Amino acid sequence: MFNDVGPLELVTLVVLAVLVFGPDKLPKMIQDVSRTIRKIREFSDSAKADIRGELGPEFKDFEFEDLNPKTFIRKQLDNDELGLKEIRNGFDLKKEMAEVTDAVNGRVAESSASSSSSSSSAAAGTSGAAAGGAVDMTKKPEADERPPYDADAT
Repeated sequence: MFNDVGPLELVTLVVLAVLVFGPDKLPKMIQDVSRTIRKIREFSDSAKADIRGELGPEFKDFEFEDLNPKTFIRKQLDNDELGLKEIRNGFDLKKEMAEVTDAVNGRVAESSASSSSSSSSAAAGTSGAAAGGAVDMTKKPEADERPPYDADAT
């Protein structure tokens, strides 16, 4: 809870508390705060026990921390019933991204090289890129090709 409070900040808080409450009221305030925190924890533990009792024996391993979406998803992904670890281990994201980057950079380099080196038409540039091993992923409609017409859809 207070993992990021440093020693200087802690001393500042103690001095501030002494100045605000005074040295004679400070011990009583600390006792009141600790008693309140203890009561809140007891109430929380009692409520958790009541909920677990009402849910029944099929939810005996239910944890309230699982209600946090991040914790729930992490727990489900760590469960190997679906074989997700096999899929995750077989998929190398860095390798896939490097291949995509190379393909994109190679495609951009080939198209700029072919357009700047020759004054030929665009069709010749795309056929040269296809012959060089790059695949043209863009679908270009033919002049005489019409999209399919579905009479039932209209």
